Amino acid sequence: MRLRLGIPKGSLQDATVQLFARAGFNIYVSSRSYFPAIDDPEIECMLIRAQEMARYVADGVIDAGLTGQDWIAEYAAGRPDAPIVPVANLIYAKQSFGKVRWVLAVPDDSPFQTPQDLEGKTIATELVRATEAYFAKKNVRVNVEFSWGATEVKPPVLADAIVEVTETGSSLRANRLRIIDTLMESNTQLIANAASLESEWTRVKIDNIALLLNAAIEAQGRVGLMLNVGMSHLPAVLALLPALQRPTVSPLSPIENEEAWVAVNTIIEERTVRELIPRLKSAGATGIVEYPLNKIVL
Repeated sequence: MRLRLGIPKGSLQDATVQLFARAGFNIYVSSRSYFPAIDDPEIECMLIRAQEMARYVADGVIDAGLTGQDWIAEYAAGRPDAPIVPVANLIYAKQSFGKVRWVLAVPDDSPFQTPQDLEGKTIATELVRATEAYFAKKNVRVNVEFSWGATEVKPPVLADAIVEVTETGSSLRANRLRIIDTLMESNTQLIANAASLESEWTRVKIDNIALLLNAAIEAQGRVGLMLNVGMSHLPAVLALLPALQRPTVSPLSPIENEEAWVAVNTIIEERTVRELIPRLKSAGATGIVEYPLNKIVL
């Protein structure tokens, strides 16, 4: 049996391939093929645009795929019975391990300050159905036009405002646009076809992939730290250690007529290491080793 898995093509592609690599799956993408190779003989990959992933999962063309909550919502609008099952929240984006935002933006020098100011105006976006639902909820009548790309350059000539996805806001600022509201936050999800999950083999395979992908995300930005310390200095060392849960403390082989020593093992944020290691050394720790982490299973 083989699992048919959709990998998002486009801006999220590289980040997804890198995430799978940290999870233990090596995906090899060729510019001439939409069927990447993967070093798991039980998985068959296919590159599909994130905007279309939910449709192909719902139709059963693929068993599972990765796409944003935004595109799931866009597809599911008007289709409450779409056979899509969310399996895992995977909070990563093309540039960071965080969520993206769909925002309503207007030119810096425009008079528009609120969504209500756009009554009767034209909004350009790729997220048409969700944008229409947003303005309908506010009882603001607008003309929502589908944008094929380069949405940021359309105001004020081709549209009065845009609804666009942003991770850092830098592209909007570069095009002299300002945000007046946020429609939604979105992160990547692993979704599956409801009928595919009826197979125990497929369900277990998808659940295992979700487990390993989440473990790789949990490890992002964290490192392991090992050190040795005498029992007399242990309280001072432990007081310095922030931990994922609690440090592991193990006794070392005793040496006759010498103080008892222990080994301490913990997981910490990588950004804290450069300040923490000198403080640990001053507190009496020796043999300090920092090591990288690929996965953390909670």
